[in-house]
Amino acid sequence: MYVCSCFGITEQQVREHADTGACTPRQIASACKAGTDCGGCVRRIQSLLGRGNCPRRELIDSGAPEPLGAEADAVAPAALSEAA
Repeated sequence: MYVCSCFGITEQQVREHADTGACTPRQIASACKAGTDCGGCVRRIQSLLGRGNCPRRELIDSGAPEPLGAEADAVAPAALSEAA
């Protein structure tokens, strides 16, 4: 079944991205563009992701440092402006 008709993204594709570490609708959008056009699928993506199904989210919630990668790059500019 399609989740995002704008980009033709299916439930299975969202689940595959979640299995590889995309834990939020924003991370799903980065992986496949779902939710970036009309936004009508964002709630469906949220329901597919659920809560507590992501090992990375559980680590972050427990106070572990956030992993490096694309997420760190997104935070870096704000961190740099605060440091200046």
